[in-house]
Amino acid sequence: MTKKSIISTLLSIIFVLAIVFLDPKSDTLDGFNKNYERSTYFENCTTENSPESATSTLFHVVDVSDGDTIVISQGCKPVTVRLIGIDTPETVDPRKPVQCFGKEASDYTKTNLKGKNVTIETDETQDIHDKYGRLLGYVILEDELGNKINFNERLVEEGYAHEYTYKVPYKYQERFKTAESHARESQRGLWAMNVCSQ
Repeated sequence: MTKKSIISTLLSIIFVLAIVFLDPKSDTLDGFNKNYERSTYFENCTTENSPESATSTLFHVVDVSDGDTIVISQGCKPVTVRLIGIDTPETVDPRKPVQCFGKEASDYTKTNLKGKNVTIETDETQDIHDKYGRLLGYVILEDELGNKINFNERLVEEGYAHEYTYKVPYKYQERFKTAESHARESQRGLWAMNVCSQ
């Protein structure tokens, strides 16, 4: 091999490793988000709840990666959850600049979910995990009156997310599409005048 081809090969290897270890959407460490900062929440944990098998169990939200991706506790370890049916503007992808209204969407999710206990609802029309190993689900909150709130839908209603269908229609697709239409008509969030170029 020539010196030039050796350098080219080394650069290719470095590039691939950089994508694997820097891509926040790539959960390469046992299916968990490598950007997650371990907290004292896990120091004394003893239970082993599984969101894949029990939709009635509450899970603690220990971190928020961005507007549509959170980290919950599953027993003594963190599990990354990608919210079904929505897409918020990017804030943490190193390959892209922060997108318009991304910070606002991320902050909204942090304010409403971080530190809260939620139910994770999976959808039989979708895979359990995406190609990055993230659990796919709807995040269900309960308000002071005991009403169940689909947080995925709330993000779309308030204009923090687009409705997003990945390959196969999901259970709440029509509701989410209607929610986006109302957000657009009401010019909420990213649909507000002069907020983002549309």
